[in-house]
Amino acid sequence: MRRSFAVLAGVLLAGACALPASAAGGTAEGAGDQGFTIKDPRITESSGLAASRQHPGIYWTHNDSDDGPYLYAVDSTTGKTVARITLRGIGSPRDVEAISIGPHNEIYVGDIGDNFGGRWPYVWIYRLPEPEKLTDQTVTATQYVVKYSDGPRDAESLLVHPKTGRVYIIDKKQDGGHLYEGPATLSTSGANVFRPVAAVDLWATDAAFSPDGRHLAVRGYFGGIAYDWNGGRLRRKGRLDVPLQGQGESVSYSADGTKLMYGSEGADSAVQAADAPDRPAGKSPSASGSSGDAADKGGGGSLKVGAVIVVVGVAALFGLRRLRRG
Repeated sequence: MRRSFAVLAGVLLAGACALPASAAGGTAEGAGDQGFTIKDPRITESSGLAASRQHPGIYWTHNDSDDGPYLYAVDSTTGKTVARITLRGIGSPRDVEAISIGPHNEIYVGDIGDNFGGRWPYVWIYRLPEPEKLTDQTVTATQYVVKYSDGPRDAESLLVHPKTGRVYIIDKKQDGGHLYEGPATLSTSGANVFRPVAAVDLWATDAAFSPDGRHLAVRGYFGGIAYDWNGGRLRRKGRLDVPLQGQGESVSYSADGTKLMYGSEGADSAVQAADAPDRPAGKSPSASGSSGDAADKGGGGSLKVGAVIVVVGVAALFGLRRLRRG
């Protein structure tokens, strides 16, 4: 998504409803997993988010497009970038939409966007070891070609199971999409075919596994859904308490699994925290957590008075954007 769309969407959101106090952008330094603001002026279209397990308090992100082969390590206690990683050994990124961390501290990057809804016959996934030392550096990445068994599609959600290392993609469709499963092991020789294995009742912009691999959080622009992983046979648990954001693009569990961290595009964008509905035993959720059971295509969540206006307005902007590109 382009920056102009994010700005207009933000204006509509501001006019339609006020954010609850618990979802207000940004927090004091040192709050960490309670939320933070990305302060790097180079990060204007943060489109993916992943909590580091090797470096406590660090979140990896990247720009949507037109930035280059870069990843940013952001310190959640200050909001400042502590390292920028340049990916070596790959082609020119096309539409990077998601990031996830698999077993053995390996970072997976999803160059899987297709805003034309099926223009690209293939997309790419990049894999690289998470650096042990957080400094600006160049890291060699492995590039994988990805195709879908039922044809090209737009997607913004890439997730790697933290136990098995298997890679999944959720396509982005306004009336709901599907979870696509990749091969047990990705291969650099030929295309890796991803096949649909479960329906996802959401216009998904990102998704994340819980650290134990037992739960799945899927977010959209205006809400989200919590699932039990159930061995890949998704079992819906309820709605996620997703904050309203200018253009909600990303979600990650905190490294300890107690929080869901929601990110948005835009300069000085806020990463907002909410209690995970499946937080580990012994951790008491605060009043901000939610796991209701109502089903709707938009995913529900913290919708306030005027949310219908927001949905219609953003949908209209999205349609106009496609017309301009067409």
